[in-house]
Amino acid sequence: MTDTLTASPAHTVPGPLIRLDAQDNTAVARVAIAAGTDLGDGLVALSDVPAGHKVATRHIARGAPVLKYATVIGFAGEDCPPGTYLHAHNVLMDEVQKDYRFAQDYRAPDLLPPEQRATFLGYARGDGRVGTRNYIGVFITVNCAATVARRIATHFDEDRLADFPNVDGVVPFIHQQGCGMEGTGEAMDLLHRTLAGYIRHPNVAGALVVSLGCERNNLDRFFRDTALESGKMLHTVRMQDVGGTAAAIAEGKAAIRAMLPEANTATRTPQSAEHITVGLQCGGSDGFSGLSANPALGRAVDLLTRNGGTAILSEFPELYGIEHTLTARAKDEATGRAILDRIRWWLDYTDGKDVQMQGVVGPGNMQGGLANVIEKALGGAKKGGSSGIQAVYRYAEPVTAHGLVLMDTPGYDPVAATGQIAGGANLIAFTTGRGSCFGSYPAPTIKLASNTPMYTKMLGDMDINCGTVIDGATTLDALGETIFARILATASGEATKSEAAGVGADEFAPWPIGVTG
Repeated sequence: MTDTLTASPAHTVPGPLIRLDAQDNTAVARVAIAAGTDLGDGLVALSDVPAGHKVATRHIARGAPVLKYATVIGFAGEDCPPGTYLHAHNVLMDEVQKDYRFAQDYRAPDLLPPEQRATFLGYARGDGRVGTRNYIGVFITVNCAATVARRIATHFDEDRLADFPNVDGVVPFIHQQGCGMEGTGEAMDLLHRTLAGYIRHPNVAGALVVSLGCERNNLDRFFRDTALESGKMLHTVRMQDVGGTAAAIAEGKAAIRAMLPEANTATRTPQSAEHITVGLQCGGSDGFSGLSANPALGRAVDLLTRNGGTAILSEFPELYGIEHTLTARAKDEATGRAILDRIRWWLDYTDGKDVQMQGVVGPGNMQGGLANVIEKALGGAKKGGSSGIQAVYRYAEPVTAHGLVLMDTPGYDPVAATGQIAGGANLIAFTTGRGSCFGSYPAPTIKLASNTPMYTKMLGDMDINCGTVIDGATTLDALGETIFARILATASGEATKSEAAGVGADEFAPWPIGVTG
């Protein structure tokens, strides 16, 4: 048996099970299955099985590995005859012996010649990067300036921007940090990288930075350490210097008004898809995510990298358990070892903590059919497609390599996507099975539903229904083409559902690592 989702759509009603690999001893319930149901090939369901959950397709002895996509996702906690419902109660985590096989499966992108690459309509910036949106951002060095930044940005509503049609909006980027934190070291470096990455982002035409004046994230040092320089399209306001809240709001409004004419001169022009960088996210995953939305997005990533573009796979705690499949795809041993270094950091960081890296996934994941973090990781990694891994980046580091890269971020979606956008992602592609309502600025989020019932229920939030693969109406390859086409259209200015709903400003969430004191 091969992956049934890659074949041409059947002209008959699909069967109740999705069989993924000939080596597997499990299959996934396409629909809810009642006890006693004939599943074909002499297999009978021994109990009720919810949609998206797993069934044993042959006898699995107690202690034997449970295989999905030819990968060990756990071990049988009891003897499991064919037809047994498999989930967290009888699929147990244990240490798996891993062969890291550094670079042995590396496959370089099959790059198209430049003249054959796909194009989109983007904003060419002076540094050679290309934006997919054209915003002015209002940033803060410390949460003490949050209200001022919001009041400034809110002032520039649709009516006040009517004379600047090429400006997508004025957006506040609010965070909880900047003081009461370590003055030097990893935490401050990370905050600096994140803020500077957004200020320099190709989707940001101009920026205003508001500070209080006495915070640990000192404005002068922040600019010095990140080589930022005030100028025509980068202004600053210190609240304590100008006389407080009301004066800072007035000065900030004046600074934005001064930048709007220049920002409005930006126009979209044809650009190569090599200038697209997509941050790959998944949230509210279910048992179908790794069968439909994630691998379909992986097909689109393969198309993007073939056209010279870049995709960022992140959420390192949710790659634990299958990291050996990634080290094998790394371009060299050094890149593979960089993956392991970050996984080991996470193991130390989460040791003894009640987090999913210790095995137990969230309630929504569990209800959706995922037994443990290894099964979740197996599906999540499929967002990265099949091409080789070119580089590994720390959180919010500028991404300069093309192709598939990794960035070390937490699994928490707003924090992870913030790091990717700070690194240069000018789009986010977000898969979900339970129904995440995530959005992001300044890089728009495309949301991909793993199953048709959820897509139908949440039409106002979902951009593409990947459940058509589960339904047997299309293939992963065809759906990958659809997603890639949507990436190009979104990069050219087509609004996503989250943009239409105005979701994204509050999802700016730099990683709050370090000590708060």
